[in-house]
Amino acid sequence: MKTKLFSFVLLILLSTHLAIAQISDKVKMSVEILGGVNLQNINGKDHNGDKLENDPLTGFHAGIKLNIPVAHDFYFQPGLLFSVKGANDNFSVPNGAEGVYKTNTRLSYFEIPFNLLYRPKSGIGHILLGIGPYIAYGTGGKEKSEIGTLTYERKVKYKSKVTDMIDLFENAYYRPFDAGANIFFGYELSMGVFCQMNVQFGMLRINPEYDWAALDKTSYMNTGFGLTVGYRF
Repeated sequence: MKTKLFSFVLLILLSTHLAIAQISDKVKMSVEILGGVNLQNINGKDHNGDKLENDPLTGFHAGIKLNIPVAHDFYFQPGLLFSVKGANDNFSVPNGAEGVYKTNTRLSYFEIPFNLLYRPKSGIGHILLGIGPYIAYGTGGKEKSEIGTLTYERKVKYKSKVTDMIDLFENAYYRPFDAGANIFFGYELSMGVFCQMNVQFGMLRINPEYDWAALDKTSYMNTGFGLTVGYRF
């Protein structure tokens, strides 16, 4: 699977190189380095089909993007980011037991956005408006659970189908691939420094299939928004 991902990234880089070669010398490609804070959540349904009521998790993202001119004030903007997503789940323990059960889930992804950026001149800089899809591949993470004074941690592993129930005592499983849509807006100063707000909607189910759960209605999807700062050069 990692070999396929590497091949895909290589294809994107090659396509980008060919696109650059066809751009007029009067319009230059630019590069962005960026980072920021995410406020993420996992939305969807639990195993009974009831709506999830998770609390947001604070994560982060960092990486690089290319701005490739395609028309006046319009740019194709591919990139490569490392992003931490997830959610917090808090609920009272049933049957009169004392305490609250808390679970903190942190999922790490390498993410490739394919945005269309509209960047018109405005004042001393440029307005930034963007939209586009993204794909992501899970690379790690952890799940930490607390009940009273007890704490239990599991590693996050990525599989589309889980066949061994015993593994669940040590590992929390999620599907390796995620995909969805980005929307963002912001402002860039003439010196190249920019700030933007991002909204992201996951469109793929990230929970795996379990062999022993034929009637499972679970459907998890990543969602979130964030603040990004960066520099274009």
